[in-house]
Amino acid sequence: MSKHPIEKLIEVMSALRDPENGCPWDIEQNFKTIAPYTIEEAYEVADAIERKNMKDLCEELGDLLLQPIYHAQMASEENIFDIYDVIQSVTDKMIYRHPHVFGNQSANSPEDVNKIWDERKNLEKENKSALDGVTKALPALLRAKKLQKKAAKVGFEWDKLDDVLDKLEEEIAEMREAIKTGTIEEKTDELGDILFVIANFARMLGVNPETALRQCNDKFEKRFRGMEKDFEVQNKCINDASLDQMKQMWQMQKSKE
Repeated sequence: MSKHPIEKLIEVMSALRDPENGCPWDIEQNFKTIAPYTIEEAYEVADAIERKNMKDLCEELGDLLLQPIYHAQMASEENIFDIYDVIQSVTDKMIYRHPHVFGNQSANSPEDVNKIWDERKNLEKENKSALDGVTKALPALLRAKKLQKKAAKVGFEWDKLDDVLDKLEEEIAEMREAIKTGTIEEKTDELGDILFVIANFARMLGVNPETALRQCNDKFEKRFRGMEKDFEVQNKCINDASLDQMKQMWQMQKSKE
């Protein structure tokens, strides 16, 4: 009987890490050096989804699947755990956190499910801070959103969106003062406050701030590249254009949309 593809992948990863006959690059890696690739692969999956490219998504999911196989192989070499322990752990967790599917509880809406999920997670905690479970490794905007969501669940929340906008204006005023007389540390602190409020505003809008900023990045890149092409059509180089000319061309790019 032929082996399941995942079993073959596990064997391939083991061979790559073989001290005698493996790949020199793979042999030198450790948890810390591989972690950036794990994060990068997750972003590439998200990018394929954003582009609605299912062929790329299939490929990127494969690259992402390799990551837990890689980490588990390194752990197994130190007799810590293997990929089957990883699979068993997440299987047990999913069953435990879904008693409305695998047990006697009921859930009639996504809100009911979220409540059950949070209750089960809280039972697993050793520490009981409302902010537990928000890893520091997350992108800063996403971590801010998650911290604020946790705080909101215990009632630490703005009453309405206008209150958040008022707070944003307050923080911008403080930034203006810091620009006049503050140190770089004070400016950094005030900028952090502004970004934190914006992340909270995004959460209350029901918008992922990381997604919003990625879309804005893409929009900026599209418009800027359009400016460059339009200057080329006019036999001009954007480097030689004045700011007023670039602003005019920028408005033209916006009108094309």
